[in-house]
Amino acid sequence: MAARGDGRLSVERLTVLYEAQCSLCVHLRQWLMKQRQLVPLDLVPAASQEARRRFPGLDHSGTLEEITVIGDRGQVYRGTSAWIVCLWALAEHRPRAHWLTTPAGRPFARATVLAAAKYRSLTAAPCRSGGDGDEDGACLVRGPEPGA
Repeated sequence: MAARGDGRLSVERLTVLYEAQCSLCVHLRQWLMKQRQLVPLDLVPAASQEARRRFPGLDHSGTLEEITVIGDRGQVYRGTSAWIVCLWALAEHRPRAHWLTTPAGRPFARATVLAAAKYRSLTAAPCRSGGDGDEDGACLVRGPEPGA
C-alpha cells in the first residue's frame, strides 16, 4: 500500500457487500463490474458465507439493510458514504464522487440513496419467517446460478 504525501495510507482494494436478492442491487453490481476501476472492487453477497468469512466481526444483518463497503485497511462505509466510495473507485466517476462529498453535493447523494432504498423496499420480497432466514434472522443469500 502506498503512502500519500500526508502520511495516510491509500486504499488499494474495496469489497462491496450487496443484497443478492434485490434486483436493483444486482443491476448495480453488474454496472460496477463493467466500469473501469481505479481501485479494484470485490463484489460479495451481503451476509453470505464468504462475507462472514472475510469479515467475522461485521454486523452482517445490517449489511442486508444498506450497502456496505469495506476498505483493505478495515475502513467501513455504509449508506451514502458507501455509494460515494464506489463512485470514487471508478475512473469516469471519481470527479463526481469528489463533488458528492461537498456541501453542495452531499444532499444530492443522500437523496439518491434514499430514492434507491425506497425503490428497493417496494420491489424486494421480504424474508418469510420459518424458512428463508438464518439463525440471526437475516435473509439467506443464494450464490450465483451455476454457469452465470
